[in-house]
Amino acid sequence: MTKKRNISAILRRLEEMYPDARPELHFSNPYETLVATMLSAQSTDVQVNKVTPAVFRDFPTVETMAAATPETLLPYVRSCGFVSKATNIVLAARDIMKRFGGQVPGTLEGLTSLKGVGRKTANVVLANAFGVPAMAVDTHVFRVSNRLGLAEAATVEKTEQQLMENIPQALWNKAHHWLIFHGRRVCKARKPDCLYCGLLSLCAHPQIDVKP
Repeated sequence: MTKKRNISAILRRLEEMYPDARPELHFSNPYETLVATMLSAQSTDVQVNKVTPAVFRDFPTVETMAAATPETLLPYVRSCGFVSKATNIVLAARDIMKRFGGQVPGTLEGLTSLKGVGRKTANVVLANAFGVPAMAVDTHVFRVSNRLGLAEAATVEKTEQQLMENIPQALWNKAHHWLIFHGRRVCKARKPDCLYCGLLSLCAHPQIDVKP
């Protein structure tokens, strides 16, 4: 099977396995998407979802967040790790008020110009808040895509580039969620469940011996 055909087969199988794959963070607008995604870095969606209801209740808009201080926000988000997250969120909100008229920017350039917002966070916001085709590469996407053979890269940046080349643009946003679901449920970092993986026959780098 050629590489192109194998990639197509993997994508079809992922869609069959995870037809309802979707964001597991809770948000309802671009501002909430940005805050939740910033909090999720090296944290879990479950933990973020525990803290964001209070955050969005007491800081419901970019304007109210910009008027806050990192010290005020920190008690709400401390359990998501890294004190710097509170600082970055407040400073990003202030920057949005100052440079973008209070509206979360809908471009990669605009988003990555904000304090604490890298390409992964920006791509998540673009895909989920604005419906823009984007390939966000988090730890799950990086691991799973390179194990399966959708990418063959040593860095997140090169993985993102290869996924954008190998996956049709119309599927970028869906593929991101398929790969995350697979990484969380089957292709785990320490102990992938290869024996019961529906992609075993298509996987480029299975973690168990596969009989020919």
